[in-house]
Parts: sequence; C-alpha cells; structure tokens
Amino acid sequence: MIESLKNLYRNLREKYRFFTSVNWIKTYYFNYKMFPKEVARKLPVYFYGPVKFSSLKGEVKIEAPIKRAMVGFGQPYEIITKNKGTSELFLDGTFVVKGHIQFGKDYFVYIYKNAYCEFGHMASLASSGKIICKNKIVLGTFARIGSESQLIDTNFHQMINSDTGEKYPMNGSIHLGDYNFISNRVSIMQKTKTPNNCTIASNTLCNKDYSNFGEYILIGGIPAKLLKKNITRDWEGEFDTLKKYLIIN
Repeated sequence: MIESLKNLYRNLREKYRFFTSVNWIKTYYFNYKMFPKEVARKLPVYFYGPVKFSSLKGEVKIEAPIKRAMVGFGQPYEIITKNKGTSELFLDGTFVVKGHIQFGKDYFVYIYKNAYCEFGHMASLASSGKIICKNKIVLGTFARIGSESQLIDTNFHQMINSDTGEKYPMNGSIHLGDYNFISNRVSIMQKTKTPNNCTIASNTLCNKDYSNFGEYILIGGIPAKLLKKNITRDWEGEFDTLKKYLIIN
C-alpha cells in the first residue's frame, strides 16, 4: 500500500513538472498560427521555457504522422536544468520535419526568406545551439548535434577576389547524413556534407564534403580531417533509452 502511494506520488510529481515546463501560451499561439485547425489542435509543436518569436512569416511542413509534442523547442532532455531565457525563433522560410525532433535550451533558429531547413526523424540541436539558414540545411535521421554547436550556411558578407573583382558565393548548403553524432562546440559551415554514420569530435570546424571517406568514420580538427575508421555510436544499444526520454507520448 505504501509503495503504491509512493509510485502514485512520483507519477503525479513528474506530470506536474512536465506540465509546468511547457510554455503553453507560445505553444498554442504557434500551432494555431502555423497550421490548419485540424493539425493545430493536436499540438505537434511544443515550446518549453521562454522564447522570442522574431518572425513567423514562413511555413512548417510535417512530413510524418501528426502526433502531440513531436517537435520540442527547448525540450528538457539534457543534464542542464536551467535556461538563460535567450531562445529565439526567426522563421521566414520553410522548415520541414520528418518525425520527432528536439531543440535544447537557449537555441537560436534563423531560417531566412526562401531558405529551406529540414530535420530528419530524431534529429536534434542541443542546448545553446545555433542554426542560421539562408539557403539550405538538411539533417538526416538521427543526426544529433551537441551543445554550443552551430550550423551556418552563409558568409553573411560579400567576399570578392581582390585582383579580379570576382564575387564569391555568399550562401551554400549543408547536408548531414543519417546517424551522425556531432559533439559539442562544433562549427558546421556551408559546403559541409557528411556520410551516414559519421562522428564529429568536439571543437571541430567542418567546411567541405567528407562523404569520400566512407561511412563509420570519426573526423575532427580545424579544419576537420579523418581521424579514425570503423567507429560509430551504439545507436541500436541506445534506441530504447532515446525513445523513452525523447519521444513525448
């Protein structure tokens, strides 16, 4: 009897913590602004904690069965328990969701007009992460990015050849393959392309196509280079744990 009461108390406490972690005002506002009513009422996108909507002129496309809380902005899935209140979303382009995805605390997501950003199922950007998309950024299935990392597909400013006056392209594209494990403080710049089953070491700078190295590789450095072959995160071993803690039912 006592043990049953303890379990009931724990369940109620967890439900209360979850309920109070959701920013219900921003959650309802975003869903009913961005989706038709039949989709919005299912609340597929949840916001946790404070967030500034700098622009919501773009569109969100969910190319998967619609479920509650399948997209979590500021989702508390990491060991960090507090946020700085700096989360910001600027959405003027197209954001495509292929399944359940997560953003950690204090994210900055900027998708420019006519730009395209796609997250595969179980792709994520951990706490204090940054995405600046002015052209095209695509994350494959289980492309999971560590804290304080950034994906930027633009130079921001026009660069020219000082001899000829030739203008270099300002914007490019980024494509991360399936089952990519990106560590913390990684900078992923335009022209980056990774193969499936790629691991990127902490504090790495990526700025080119690494797919010619093949799958099951570790790259790292400034700029990144091949460090090791025949290595991968144990995705199969972690699958049940990831599903339990990351997918809201």
